[in-house]
Amino acid sequence: MPTSRVILLLSGSLRSGSSNETVLRTAQAVAPLQVRTVRPEGGLAALPHFNPDDDNEALLPAPVAALRAAIDEADAVLICTPEYAGTLPGSFKNLLDWTVGGTEICDKPTAWVNAANPGRGRGAEITLRTVLGYTGADIVEAACVRIPVDPTRVGEDGVMTDPGAREQIGKVLDLLVERAAGQYA
Repeated sequence: MPTSRVILLLSGSLRSGSSNETVLRTAQAVAPLQVRTVRPEGGLAALPHFNPDDDNEALLPAPVAALRAAIDEADAVLICTPEYAGTLPGSFKNLLDWTVGGTEICDKPTAWVNAANPGRGRGAEITLRTVLGYTGADIVEAACVRIPVDPTRVGEDGVMTDPGAREQIGKVLDLLVERAAGQYA
């Protein structure tokens, strides 16, 4: 029986009905049996503004400690974030800022799905790659893909119904699991 793997799903959107949330709900729906997908408790809205004075183990705010613990416990991380004003939304950049001082994401297999329509989202990818470089995350290039969300192919449950998109998301999860398995072999 294959070893179970945990993939942490991080959304860069505060909107529950966003295309980024749709991608992550779809990832949860298509995850293989040996993969458990988890979301950080409270999400973006629970995190305080980043303050370097509080970025030490003795002073970490509870939501930040929970985020770091979730990253630490995961075998891999999958991000889906929108682009806002040519870069990452401030709330998601804040989440990433809280990861820089920790070591939890260092060498952790990490990828992203860009749900933006063609011609959009490149600024978010560039910034994401830069910040993840500072954290030492192990970016799984083949798993960093663009899968635009067609709202006419999303079910009432908020999950994509397009078989091609579902298959692509499944492949992203497989690649993250494969990288994680290689690290723990």
